[in-house]
Amino acid sequence: MAMCVGMWILLLALHVQAGDGQMVQMDSSKSGFVGSQVELRCIFINSNPPVKISQVTWQKLLNGTKQNVAIANPALGVSVLPPFKERVTFKQAAVRHRTPSLEDTTIVFSNLQLSDEAAYICEYTTFPAGNRENTVNLTVFARPTTRMTLTTPTIVARSTKRKMTVATCISANGKPPSVIKWDTRLKGEATFQETRNQNGTVTVRSNYVVVPSRETHKQKLTCIVTYRSERITESVVLNVQYEPEVTIEGFDANWYLNRQNVQLTCKAEANPPVTIYQWKLLNGSLPSNVEIKNNTLFFKGPVTYDLAGTYVCDATNGIGTRTGIVDVNITEFPNNPPTRLPDVKTSQHNTGAAIGCAVAGVALLGLAATLLFVFLRRRQRTFKGDYSTKKHVFGNGYNKAGGLPAHPPIPKNLQYPDDSDDEKKPAQISGPAGFEASVPDFDPEQEDLKRPYFTVDEGESRDYDERTLNFQYDREPEIADDMVSQTDGSVISKKEWYV
Repeated sequence: MAMCVGMWILLLALHVQAGDGQMVQMDSSKSGFVGSQVELRCIFINSNPPVKISQVTWQKLLNGTKQNVAIANPALGVSVLPPFKERVTFKQAAVRHRTPSLEDTTIVFSNLQLSDEAAYICEYTTFPAGNRENTVNLTVFARPTTRMTLTTPTIVARSTKRKMTVATCISANGKPPSVIKWDTRLKGEATFQETRNQNGTVTVRSNYVVVPSRETHKQKLTCIVTYRSERITESVVLNVQYEPEVTIEGFDANWYLNRQNVQLTCKAEANPPVTIYQWKLLNGSLPSNVEIKNNTLFFKGPVTYDLAGTYVCDATNGIGTRTGIVDVNITEFPNNPPTRLPDVKTSQHNTGAAIGCAVAGVALLGLAATLLFVFLRRRQRTFKGDYSTKKHVFGNGYNKAGGLPAHPPIPKNLQYPDDSDDEKKPAQISGPAGFEASVPDFDPEQEDLKRPYFTVDEGESRDYDERTLNFQYDREPEIADDMVSQTDGSVISKKEWYV
């Protein structure tokens, strides 16, 4: 009895040791899109020494229920069960041989369907180790169908200003569901709705709602659908129909008597375009001299008071009729024309001319100032150097007694410096006792230029005769040792005399 128990313990130990060396390798998860192909890997890692593989069975596990997919048996061969018979095969051809190799029993799913999504079990039956298995989760994705449409081919803007859906973006039968966004400058709001289908897909629908108007016409709407890592965009341009918006042009508030060639034009912005224009004058009929061409009133001849009044233009398209109004008044005389701004080129030319004139004026002023300065300096210039009028001695250099001057007689051949003038020569003495200096021809202007030699204070009076100058002589002033008296009554230094 004890011997039997020991044998069973030994056999159990060998069984456990053999089982520990066997393994079924599979991926934990796999995925694919509807209609695509996917492989489900299953590899048996045998022990050493190897155990015998009796059978391999693939099963689908869904909601706790197992369903056989494919079977590989060394004696019976390979079998694929419905509904997988047309779409499931064993990848390795050796599995299908009469003496199969069952270490790699990977299967291939073709034309994947949403119903294929489930957990799949690969089970190995061995002897004497028993069963070994593993599981893979298969996920099936469905790429959605995306489309964007206008709600109606033609959107009509109503005067009620009510909101309406102008465009719809749909991402249908997607798994997982898509995300929809809108890209537009048009002011509006978007609505979203998700619908889960029986096959597990989701349809996402989004509407864009606005108040149709003239401003929404020709606006672009772009729908952006994001599905997993993919981005799909579609765009539409709105076609909004609206009644005419009417204005009357031509009256410039300056219609005066006898003005020629005046007219009024009815302008209408509309979709569809205006087909009918009608003119009328409130409280009266149109003037007899008016001619109507399309949307314009041409007034023939000169303007008269008969043209005054309120003009109305009715513009009609397929949506409705709108009206434009203008009040025309006639004046006797034209209004003052607006001040015309100077042309840029003319302004620049005038600016350049002004600058040139300013420069010329400055130059002329500078020249005049220079001439004046030279003239004043010339009036103050003496024989040698410059002296003020206070430094000249009254008279002609002789004393009352008629004596000779204190300095040595002047040589007859005395030469004056280059800058002297004829008026600087000694005057002729007409008589020994009269002491009257006779001037041959008296010229006030020349005498004024000679003033540095016969100069008195500006405040003192001078008596001029046409031919002579009479002076009241005082006592001859004292002359310093280093000074030399001149015949004209002035004194200069000896140093300057002998230069």
